[in-house]
Order: sequence, then structure tokens, then C-alpha cells
Amino acid sequence: MSSTTQHAIVQSLREQILRGELAPGQRLVEAQLAQWLGVSRTPLRYALSVLSAEGLLERSGGRGFVVRRFGVGDVLNAIDVRGVLEGLAARAVAERGATPALTAALDECLRAGDRLFETGSLKKGDDLRYAEMNGRFHALITDEAQNAALSAALNLNDKIPFVSPATVAFDETAKARQFTMLAYAHRQHHAIVSALVNGEGARVEALMKEHTYISKESLNLSLPKLQLIAGAA
Repeated sequence: MSSTTQHAIVQSLREQILRGELAPGQRLVEAQLAQWLGVSRTPLRYALSVLSAEGLLERSGGRGFVVRRFGVGDVLNAIDVRGVLEGLAARAVAERGATPALTAALDECLRAGDRLFETGSLKKGDDLRYAEMNGRFHALITDEAQNAALSAALNLNDKIPFVSPATVAFDETAKARQFTMLAYAHRQHHAIVSALVNGEGARVEALMKEHTYISKESLNLSLPKLQLIAGAA
């Protein structure tokens, strides 16, 4: 089983939770899920463990999982918190000076993103490629800040569903709109790197905070959909 296939199973389950097809509080049975998805249990167990780490699932009993219940405000507030924490990290890196190694790694992320958007539409597999690139981009900056307290706070915050920059759930019914939003988010990536390289601490901090607003849209976190998957009244 390839890693690409494993990640595709993760993405499929994540989208089903987002759409409410796997409802809050629902217990997930491995055998039934494996048959439903047409996969073996080994990659399915990997997917369930990943979604549990993301905060979408909670362990129930020895090996079972249930879909986690969460509030709309929890998700939106956590995204705002991520913007503040990542802004602090970016400012620290800019004021200390971006190293050549960091600049090269971020440039590689920018090129990877540019390739995704140069065709003018999202094709099969681009959701996984964007999520991987986006997660790497953000991690490079926060790791470079070398702030253990900040990293611990971010790791805890990312346990709220749909908050981690490496978590992107795509809506098949709104591909054109999603392409526009993500392309804009990637242009923000370019601006963030420029500010980092130029040592513009205050500017890059503001850019990272602003970046979370488009993140709410690109992660499909509209209020009606969040109310559906959170089981809110």
C-alpha cells in the first residue's frame, strides 16, 4: 500500500466527516468502513490514527473510534489563535534573519505551489499535494523560530479539527471557487517569504495573521457547514 493511497483514505474520511456523512458521536467499525471504502484494514487503521491525532476522532474502547463532537466557535477561535502564534514565530525569524537553508526550503514550497496553480484548475491529487506543501511551509517557519513554548501551544491548538495547515478538506461541488481561494492563499505565501527574507518583522507578523482568514474559507469552514458537522443546533 503506497503512502499516496494511505493519504487518499485519510482525505476521503476527512471529507465524509466534513460533509456530515460520518456524524458527530458515530462509532466507526473497522470491518464496515473497510468494506465501504473498498480497502484493507491496515491502511484504514493508519487513517483512523491520523484523524485521531488531528482531533477529528476520539478513541472509544481498546481499538474503536467515534467521530468527535466540537463547537463552531472552537474551530474558528483556534484558527485565530494559530494566526497569532504563527505571526509571533514569523516575526522572530524575520528579526533574527532568515537563513539560506530556510529561504531555499521555502522557495521550494513556493515552486511546488506555483506548479499546482499554473494550469488554472485543480486536478486529481492536487488536494493532497497542496495540503502537504502548505503544512511544510508553515512548519518550516514555526520550527525556525526555535521557541519550544510556541511549538507546544501550536501542537495543542492543532488538535482542534480543521485547524492544522496540513489539513485541507476539498469540496467537490465548488472546485472553481476553491481554486481561486487557494491561489490567493498561495500568493500570500509569496508575500510572507518576501517579508521574511527582507527582515520585515511587523509586516510578516501581520501577513501571517491575515493568512488565517483565507484559511477559514479554503478549509471549507463556512458557518452552515460547521454547524452541520459539529452537530450544532
